[in-house]
Amino acid sequence: MSDKSPVIVDLKFDPETVAKSLASAFPGREVINLADPATRGRDLSGISYAVVWKPDGDLFERAPDLKVIFSGGAGVDSILSIPSLPDIPIVRFVDHTLTTRMSEWVVLQCLTHLRQCFTYADMQAARQWEELAQPQASEITVGVMGLGVLGLDAVHKLKVMGFDVIGWSRTQKTIDSLETFDSAGLDAFLGRTDFLVGLLPLTPETEGFYNAGLFSRLRQGGALGKPVFINAGRGKSQVSGDIVAALEKGVLGGASLDVFEREPLETDSPLWGMKNVIVTPHAAASSDERALFRNVETQIAGFERGKALPDLVDRQRGY
Repeated sequence: MSDKSPVIVDLKFDPETVAKSLASAFPGREVINLADPATRGRDLSGISYAVVWKPDGDLFERAPDLKVIFSGGAGVDSILSIPSLPDIPIVRFVDHTLTTRMSEWVVLQCLTHLRQCFTYADMQAARQWEELAQPQASEITVGVMGLGVLGLDAVHKLKVMGFDVIGWSRTQKTIDSLETFDSAGLDAFLGRTDFLVGLLPLTPETEGFYNAGLFSRLRQGGALGKPVFINAGRGKSQVSGDIVAALEKGVLGGASLDVFEREPLETDSPLWGMKNVIVTPHAAASSDERALFRNVETQIAGFERGKALPDLVDRQRGY
């Protein structure tokens, strides 16, 4: 029997993929995968580590001796909302695989709207051959909200594609080659923005943040006429009814949405059928389970050697 503490895994991902990835993960440690029916009723006391994503509400009561909680993704709101959450370190998942996936999605959405793919798809269906007026990327200002690891990588890759990019965060940040705004400069930021990219964490301040009032302050009359809203941050930061209304009224010219207040998105949501909207199933930056487990292995090994844990969640800020 190993003297290393076991690891609890409570991930609401695809069970088969998790099980397959765990087969070669955490060598020398017992892994308690709570998706495995054989673990039902298992005594979880005396265990130091848990890797979680949308964990069971009673997990922390069942595992009272945890020393560190590792999030299975960049977001941690599903962890922070649990009443029995112990006062121990929570580590966000920060990895190039997750970061790269997010930037790919953001760049894809910006290019899709820039190159008017919706209109061309309609024209293809109608067998209509007509070239549309085509603005350059440099004529579009992309405003990125959230300047953490994900946001900054997206900024860099959008710049490579030629977009004019500005950034916003709650508090002022100084970043080379990027014009930034803070809370006091929100109106100025929105008034410059053609494509609004949401990568904010969910906090009490950002719940319902993307709403009718905010959309009305985005720039009108830019190179594509109407602004576009692109959100891959947190679903509860947006008001879906306001998005639909803004699209119907022409306040927004399009949207790309990967996250929603309630998931899965309700089958009767009008967003499914809107021709200028892309809906993806919270898949913009899906965690690679193998990369996640390698990351956690490295953090545990360092922690047990006395090293400080990186990417710790600030509970006061909520991320």
